[in-house]
Amino acid sequence: MRATRTMGFEEEFLLLDADGAAQPKAEAVLGWLRANPAPGALRFEPELQPIQVEAVSAVHTDMAALRAELLTSRERLAAAGLDCGVAVVPIGTAPRRWEHAPDTAMADRYACIRGRFEGAMRSYTACGAHVHVGVESRDLAVAVINHLRPWLPTLIAAGANSPFNGGRDSGYDSWRIAEQSRFPGFGLPPYTHSAADYDERIATLIDCGVLVDDHMSFWLARPSDAYPTVEIRAVDTAATVDDAILQAVLSRGLVHKAVHELAAGIEGPRFDAQLGAAAVWSAARFGLAGRAVDPVEGVRVPAIHLLDRMVEWISEQLEELGDLDLAHRLLRTLRFAGTGADRQRAAARSGLAGLVDSFRLGRASAPEPMPALGP
Repeated sequence: MRATRTMGFEEEFLLLDADGAAQPKAEAVLGWLRANPAPGALRFEPELQPIQVEAVSAVHTDMAALRAELLTSRERLAAAGLDCGVAVVPIGTAPRRWEHAPDTAMADRYACIRGRFEGAMRSYTACGAHVHVGVESRDLAVAVINHLRPWLPTLIAAGANSPFNGGRDSGYDSWRIAEQSRFPGFGLPPYTHSAADYDERIATLIDCGVLVDDHMSFWLARPSDAYPTVEIRAVDTAATVDDAILQAVLSRGLVHKAVHELAAGIEGPRFDAQLGAAAVWSAARFGLAGRAVDPVEGVRVPAIHLLDRMVEWISEQLEELGDLDLAHRLLRTLRFAGTGADRQRAAARSGLAGLVDSFRLGRASAPEPMPALGP
């Protein structure tokens, strides 16, 4: 009998003009989406900056259903962007520098965050994909995250999709990770012993004045405050729906494997925090084609080898969930086409306008790949 484990998906998108400059038109785009609601439980929300919008999926157990909803989501966003005169683009950072002048008259949570972090927030354009995977309790979520910690850099490398910053190639495959590293509460989550231990760590950071509230940690995985899930937030917004589905497949497989390990009495591995930080930095800098740091062994290895090792580690759980064949097909596509960062660099050979034209949602010249689902 096939195992089930629920999942949900959140994607953040950038609003750009034809040359890659950010456009603060989130209110207009969200207004269009409210006036033309999507079917089902799909939602669209504002994000931290007025150049971003977020799409939030319903809860699913089936990858084909999630894929169909992500396609619908992107189709709605493309239509909204067209009517509002802006390109909705699935990339992790804005190609050109953008700076937001905070509205000091506003008193909402986002205004508070922008005020707390000042210059670090003014040019912040990071967009990520967040995978929620259902677990049975918050204590279990924390224990699962201990198992996920060594694999989060590998997810970063496979999902890297933000090489450009300030009008030029940053040299990083995921400049979004570099942007987020400015903030406290970033990186691999600490090894914690229970939900109470996790909550106490967050409360201490809030009391110290470095976090605005318990919703804003930048850790790459965390127990969700809103849902009974582990929230994995390691990767850039996916260039295509199939890239997004690959992250959903791998994330759910990792969580399901961790639950099995914990049921067998196996706790997550411990390793030096500096090695963990080195693994995150290497994944962001070099992506999937370069060298990576194995934080448990403390050695440099090819990033692709760590990806292969991770897939092998969770292969039994992927098969239980019915995702093993899909994972292998999507991974073959990743190896052939490269990461989003690779594809962005190729598209930008004709300039940043070529990047926007190739990546914007609803483009006529480069349709979404055919589904990798089915026999």
